Amino acid sequence: MLRTVLPMSKSLSPALSSTLNGSCQAIAPQRIIRAEQSLSQCADLIQPYGQRPLVVGGEHSLAVLQPYLTEVSGLELSVAHYGDDCSEASLKTLGGAVTRHQADVIVGVGGGKALDAAKLLAHRHHCPVITIPTSAATCAAWTALSNVYSDAGAFQYDVGLPRCPDLLILDYEVIQTAPQRTLMAGIGDALAKWYEASVSSGHSQETLTIAAVQQARVLRDILLQKSATAIAQPGGDEWRQVVDATVLMAGVVGGLGGAQCRTVAAHAVHNGLTHLSPTRSSLHGEKVAYGILVQLRLEELLQNNHLATQSRHQLLKFYREIGLPMTLADLGMEDVSLKHLQTAAQVACQPDSDIHHLPFTVTPEQLMAAMVSTTSPMADSGVIPGSPSAEVCP
Repeated sequence: MLRTVLPMSKSLSPALSSTLNGSCQAIAPQRIIRAEQSLSQCADLIQPYGQRPLVVGGEHSLAVLQPYLTEVSGLELSVAHYGDDCSEASLKTLGGAVTRHQADVIVGVGGGKALDAAKLLAHRHHCPVITIPTSAATCAAWTALSNVYSDAGAFQYDVGLPRCPDLLILDYEVIQTAPQRTLMAGIGDALAKWYEASVSSGHSQETLTIAAVQQARVLRDILLQKSATAIAQPGGDEWRQVVDATVLMAGVVGGLGGAQCRTVAAHAVHNGLTHLSPTRSSLHGEKVAYGILVQLRLEELLQNNHLATQSRHQLLKFYREIGLPMTLADLGMEDVSLKHLQTAAQVACQPDSDIHHLPFTVTPEQLMAAMVSTTSPMADSGVIPGSPSAEVCP
């Protein structure tokens, strides 16, 4: 039986949105379907949004969806491969496919980059968008945000969208076909919601921001408590709860918090690492998970924050238990040169970087010190000479 959630009313018209003078906030998809075999009703679910869907995805995801697409009747359907990244070149090619097919709805299928491409494509062509995640690796199926990369996979910028997807279809059977590694990556990405939002927005007095930060804390607790069982028992009840946490609840945090509930150093580290070719083999959430440890290490090194030390070691234990990366070597970067590491640190510390949402200044050199010491023992206070905390350390 399909479980349907209708969290929000219909999207505001462009005219009404403009009269609100920027006060319109994209919180959730218009409609969410979450169930096993929900894609067996693919045609019925798509038809209310358009008759000429363009399905955007990668080779693997499109192959997963193919059995369901062959059963679609009454729709003039076309399929387009998004390439390796959500890049401007890829979006230009996809834009041509939209025009040629005269698509009136975009259906994004796959992981974060495919869904980001579909959302941004739909926005640019004024079409509804339906998101169908094929793994639990990110909350991209939910959010009003697209990340844009270079053709080589280097992060370039993100685009805030005026609304969340019109429909999100979460089929647990499809999610279960994804490699288990994708769920672990999704856990890492979702964990960052707490460690970043609590730093950037933990002192906010705005009601929705307070709600978002508290939801991020609950999300963290769910993941810490249930992830090991979920990974050990795919398809089980706790597995399903963790999938809901990484795909849906993580999206709730971003929706409620909006621009006020910001990403911080964990995602900045991810963005820097994407500029190094060896990280092509690591997933978004894996780099973000490592980035959380780097952020906590920065709080130790630059603020002598003992709570950050405790949190880092709690996470190290958790990472070992479920298999998340703790070091550059775990990301396949054991041979990275000092020059390349400096490049990643400089990208992460650019003037417009999220790392500057930390309550203290970070230089590339300080970031490099944190990046190579994520597993340092608790006894090592490791305060960097010249840092704000150096004067008060023994």
